[in-house]
Amino acid sequence: MNKIYPGAGAALEGLLHDGMFIAAGGFGLCGIPELLIDALRDSGVRDLTIASNNAGVDDFGLGILLKTRQIRKMISSYVGENAEFMRQYLSGELELEFNPQGTLAERMRAGGAGIPGFYTATGVGTVIADGKEHKEFDGRTYILERGIIADLAIVKAWKADPSGNLVFRKTARNFNAPAATCGRVCVAEVEEIVPLGSLDPDTIHLPGIYVHRIVQGAHEKRIEQRTTRKRETA
Repeated sequence: MNKIYPGAGAALEGLLHDGMFIAAGGFGLCGIPELLIDALRDSGVRDLTIASNNAGVDDFGLGILLKTRQIRKMISSYVGENAEFMRQYLSGELELEFNPQGTLAERMRAGGAGIPGFYTATGVGTVIADGKEHKEFDGRTYILERGIIADLAIVKAWKADPSGNLVFRKTARNFNAPAATCGRVCVAEVEEIVPLGSLDPDTIHLPGIYVHRIVQGAHEKRIEQRTTRKRETA
């Protein structure tokens, strides 16, 4: 089975439809599948529900899909850094399901592991708990959170081999591994594809069994907030 595709558009061909549910890796602008996001924009697919820690910035990452009104609902932890995200949410144009970051990561991991739900104390007593089942364990109250199973997962990795084994680079690993596992189909964009057998098995972060399609490309890797110190003069 050939998992390597010539471009992001080709890697998504035949997978997209209006109203689909997508899990996306990344944290801020770190480790985001920027090429696949661009391909989603170019495809014109609409009414998307996307589970991702945040929605990028106004002109990069998932923010470009907000700009083109292709996203109907976000399942996210953070709405900062993106004025359009906040504007659409506050005006009622965008549906938003807030999740604590750890809960969102565990919902993805649970879905990928075949676990339909789990109990957590995070969010008890807040609006996060509204409408959710409450249960007491050892004198402490927990709420039921559902595992996430998405139609499609899009992720970014550092290296891959032709079998789809992935290696992430440092903090760019973030939400990518759990997002990849919870998609019925996972498409990974990578910086480098190395020969089969060249990856040390102990360094592989995500087994290729989870990855269905791979695309290699050049990445901008934009920095979300750049802070510099004034140059000191003698």
